[in-house]
Amino acid sequence: MSDLLIKNVPEILRRRLKEDAKKHHRSMSGEVLALLEKNLLGEGHAVPALERPFVLPVRLTDRLLDKAKRQGRA
Repeated sequence: MSDLLIKNVPEILRRRLKEDAKKHHRSMSGEVLALLEKNLLGEGHAVPALERPFVLPVRLTDRLLDKAKRQGRA
């Protein structure tokens, strides 16, 4: 995926973007991507997302991480 930098964004637009992102529980970058998808691809043509969120099969603990670090140095 590519990065995009937008310079000289008027303060009113930045503030509105921040408010909308918060309302939709997104980062500002996520809100911009949602707006681009909606306006450039149209409704119902969003870029496919993961069908389900990634979930680790085990709970990460300090002990488990320390063990993994030691094994990696063997």
